[in-house]
Amino acid sequence: MTKNIKLLAPSILSADFSRLGEQIKEVEEAGADIIHLDIMDGRYVPNITFGLPIIESIRGLTDLPFDAHLMIVEPEKYIKEFIKVGCNMISFHPDATIHTHRTIDLIKSNGAKAGIVLNPATPVNTLDEIIHYIDYVLIMSVNPGFGGQKFIPQTLNKVSKLKILMEETGREDVLIEMDGGIKADNIREISMAGVNIFVSGSGVFKGNIKENVKKMKENMYIFI
Repeated sequence: MTKNIKLLAPSILSADFSRLGEQIKEVEEAGADIIHLDIMDGRYVPNITFGLPIIESIRGLTDLPFDAHLMIVEPEKYIKEFIKVGCNMISFHPDATIHTHRTIDLIKSNGAKAGIVLNPATPVNTLDEIIHYIDYVLIMSVNPGFGGQKFIPQTLNKVSKLKILMEETGREDVLIEMDGGIKADNIREISMAGVNIFVSGSGVFKGNIKENVKKMKENMYIFI
């Protein structure tokens, strides 16, 4: 059951890029499950991060899945290239493309998992007509564009609303991902709400990486 799936996805946006390869290996050895890639174009969000050459250069350093969050306008123009350089999961914002279903189909037909991103102000009912086609939902618990922001508690309400929609539509296999302000001291509450994939940048890379991963992994499991 999806409720038993708990995966930690460190966001390399908060890594030291002068030691990027080393830190990717460090999070993998510490027990991370996914590498999260925040791709920003300076148009959809007011920031620019990194793109295809960086992803291609680090793909050979780890066997962990690459989870690309595309904060870009017209993501459909670049999806094939992101998959080509090694991205296994791709999520995008429905207001960044004209044809959401077509973009989902493009991701899946090229062999990757497809996700839809909900910003803090984007309602869950945005998913009503596409819940049948996606593999996961990324709920932003901060406004996208910058790392190191504070967790918005109200975004947890979206998890319960999403779980109702999943149950009503028979899509209880959809995974719920959350990104923004997730750290060791709040990951248990987020996990208890029903989140499956936990994206954390500064919560992992600030300080002792191995200790941070260990503590977050311990805290995100729910023992009944």
